[in-house]
Formats: sequence, structure tokens, C-alpha cells
Amino acid sequence: MDPWSEMLQAVTEEFSDLTDVGQATRIGVRMLLAAILGGTLGFEREHKGKSAGMRTHMLVALGAALFVLIPQQAGVANADLTRVLQGLTAGIGFLGAGTIIKRGGEADVQGLTTAAGIWLTAAIGVAAGMGREATAVLSTVLALVILATLPQFARPFQRRAP
Repeated sequence: MDPWSEMLQAVTEEFSDLTDVGQATRIGVRMLLAAILGGTLGFEREHKGKSAGMRTHMLVALGAALFVLIPQQAGVANADLTRVLQGLTAGIGFLGAGTIIKRGGEADVQGLTTAAGIWLTAAIGVAAGMGREATAVLSTVLALVILATLPQFARPFQRRAP
């Protein structure tokens, strides 16, 4: 076998994790859906002038989907996948903690909703990555409803600065 054929065979073997068109389509749909749903939540946060916007949320959702897709492709049992989810949940918690800012007073804490949104975005990415597309879409819709409507209901009850 000539060197070019060997190199082509080696490259082909390296990219053999997608064995057929159906599998490639499923993985592509899951990753694309995760990115779109994460971007939707990120757009809402960005539109409200928050620090973590569309790109951050898209990357969190896509990364979370990838963290569950890779073990699935490797044949890891669902029971063992729970350890991946535990690590992902803790890691995203640290990322979200970076968005929380505590100013002077005890009541002056900012970024909690953004942190919770990042955490939820990771969960949506996991749902999409595991093939639970309807759950991922429904969760995104519920999150958008919460982010859009609850501030309007809370406004009359907010304390005014003296």
C-alpha cells in the first residue's frame, strides 16, 4: 500500500465515529437543536442587557449536549452516564457563580437569574443531547415565559430606594 493510501485510510478511520447517515443526522439535529435553544435563551438575556448573552448560552447548551453524546457514542451505559451529568452540573455551577456579583448590602446581589439561566441552559443541552428534543423545547418555552412575564408581576411589589 502506498503512503497516500495509508494516510487516507488513517484519516478515514479517525473520522469513523459516525457510522452511517442516520447516526450523523441524529447527532447533527441534537447538537443544532441544543445550540438554537441555548441561543434563544441567550438572546433574551442579551436583549435585557445581561452579561451572559447568546453566544455564551449557545456554547453552554452545545457543550452540555456534547458531554452526553460522546459517552453515548462510546457505548457507556445510562447508569454510568449519571457521573458525567454530576460533573457537568457541578462545572456549570461554577460557571454560573462567575456571573453573580454581591455589592455592598446583603440585599444587593446581581446575576442570580443569569446564573440560573446558564444552569438551565446546560440542562436543556443535556436533554437535546440525549434525544429528548420535546423536553428540551418545552423547557425552553417555559423558561422564556418565566423570564418574560414574572418581572411584570413582581414590579408592583419591589421595594423602592429611599
